[in-house]
Amino acid sequence: MYDVIVIGGGPSGLMASIAAASQGAAVLLIDKGDQLGRKLGISGGGRCNVTNRMALDDLIAHIPGNGRFMHSPFSVFNNEDIIQFFENLGIRLKEEDRGRMFPVSDKASTVVRILIDRVKDLGVKIKTHSSVKEVRYDEEKVLGVTLENGETIDAQAVIIATGGKSVPHTGSTGDGYPWARKAGHTITDLYPTEVPITSNETFIKNKVLQGLSLRDVALSVLNAKGKVIKTHEGDMIFTHFGISGPIALRCSQYVVKELKRQKKQPATVVMSIDLIPDKSGEEIFQELRKLINNEPKKAVKNVLKGYLPDRMLTFLLEKIEIDLGTSCANIGNEPLRSLSLFIKEFRFEVNGTLPIEKAFVTGGGVSVKEIHPKTMESKFKNGLYFCGEVLDIHGYTGGYNITAAFSTGYTAGFSAGSSKM
Repeated sequence: MYDVIVIGGGPSGLMASIAAASQGAAVLLIDKGDQLGRKLGISGGGRCNVTNRMALDDLIAHIPGNGRFMHSPFSVFNNEDIIQFFENLGIRLKEEDRGRMFPVSDKASTVVRILIDRVKDLGVKIKTHSSVKEVRYDEEKVLGVTLENGETIDAQAVIIATGGKSVPHTGSTGDGYPWARKAGHTITDLYPTEVPITSNETFIKNKVLQGLSLRDVALSVLNAKGKVIKTHEGDMIFTHFGISGPIALRCSQYVVKELKRQKKQPATVVMSIDLIPDKSGEEIFQELRKLINNEPKKAVKNVLKGYLPDRMLTFLLEKIEIDLGTSCANIGNEPLRSLSLFIKEFRFEVNGTLPIEKAFVTGGGVSVKEIHPKTMESKFKNGLYFCGEVLDIHGYTGGYNITAAFSTGYTAGFSAGSSKM
């Protein structure tokens, strides 16, 4: 008999185990894989973005999937607590752009190792290579788990920390959803977020811009009426199937939701790129006009070289049917107006995203309306807790999801560990 069983050895499960054991609880951590912390080991490009040092309100604004729910878990264990936690364990952290916190070693393996060491130091029993078949309940409370091999293990509390359905090779294959349903919980629609976006536009199919990175641009998702739903500024890249990079990933969930709203088939969504967000269309037009007027004898492509990335410039000039070799003296105001318009608002259609298995994060999950936010305990079964990506909580990339995972994991573990009989 254990006080607490934690199912899933990812960021939230490891943190839940540590928090529960720190309260003196007898804890069993079960994982179906051969090693703990696999997803953590590949996070942040293998460097592990452990949290984000933003003010809490900003942090919550970067968790578009039920971020407001996080006020309570953050009151128990927030981003500053996460930083303190790791530094107390001897991992020095450094702050990078936009508040992202990384280990000074730049190695995710350091973070994984220190968490597993802490779990072991606290006397947590670890069972890897062990698949849970079911979580057992009576009318009121959780009773324990049954493993695939038939073994039954009793516990006063069970914490489900099994992750979502994204990055399945790390073990996130949606195992927790049926156990939650069995306890009476609602699983909201699952969909990919933080995922590359696909397009059937001719220029994408012909790979005209494939591999071209754009820096400091603004990418917007438009609704059927042409109104902007969401804009993100930063970097992106054109791929052989569509677009990717930080701001494309951030826009992806809005593309998914807008496609769901549409009645027409095949459904498409319009996106727009503003290549120079800090200048108005008129300013751009005047700058282009000045460049052209200063070098009347030179070819337009040579004069405008450097104003935009080369391939983008060539693409847009061809789009407005300006021959690249045309001398500047022969360029009137009308084509320059068209070029400025394209620079401010290059629109193209997208038709979806890569599948949920290719996403960094799962949208949807166990409904947070059915969870006590201060403890992460189920409102339906005593002693049943949820944390991490199995919940309907998701943030942008940049340390926000892992912050939510650590915070909900610690809150669940602390609460389950404190309430032992």
